[in-house]
Amino acid sequence: MVFGNENLITMNKFIFMDDIVPQEKKWKGKFGKEYTLRNLKTLKEIDKLYLENFGITRTKLNREFIGNLNRSIKILEVGANVGIQLAFLQKMGFKNLCGIEINRKAIELSKSFTKNIEIIQGMAQDNPFKDNYFDLVFTSGLLIHIPSSKIEKVMAEIHRVAKKYIWGFEYSADKYTMVLYRGKKNMLWKTNFPQLYLNFFRDLKLVKEKKCKYLLNNENINSMFLLGKIKK
Repeated sequence: MVFGNENLITMNKFIFMDDIVPQEKKWKGKFGKEYTLRNLKTLKEIDKLYLENFGITRTKLNREFIGNLNRSIKILEVGANVGIQLAFLQKMGFKNLCGIEINRKAIELSKSFTKNIEIIQGMAQDNPFKDNYFDLVFTSGLLIHIPSSKIEKVMAEIHRVAKKYIWGFEYSADKYTMVLYRGKKNMLWKTNFPQLYLNFFRDLKLVKEKKCKYLLNNENINSMFLLGKIKK
């Protein structure tokens, strides 16, 4: 599905350089390009990797959490990279899919990995869509790369454009903890992301959460969670 300009917010938003943190500069540039090229995998390969890591495929996790949702709902992925997670949803029958991604190389490569899925360039903290435009907004390994100083702003943008649901799959921990990422500091964090959403936004409720332990590394746990907006 192609999302035209009529779906964008009417007021232009500007990001000043002071608002762009070092992590965003890295993901936008060479670091992000290398990540993209390093992680190019087919849906079958991703399912195999999930099965090895967690004992369950991504396909099965997706069905557990959103398998009962209407296939015509509008879905946005923030931090879509080449669109692999969106392709999983398309395979499930979801039709109205869109992504936002900071790295231009990933967007270029997405055209080879997806069909009829539009991925636009943008930052998680500056989502260009209207309030409540998407029925469901999700992240998969995106929030873990946001420093604590910016996480509320990023979550606020996700919350703003989500009409019904917020869905995520992220590293889990009891408190905000920095983790070395490929030998680098301040590039990856883990925390209780669903609880952060609930702390920031009173109109959310936890619909479902599943902790997925790494089979070969007991120190790391991922959390898949689904949050719903409470009708006023």
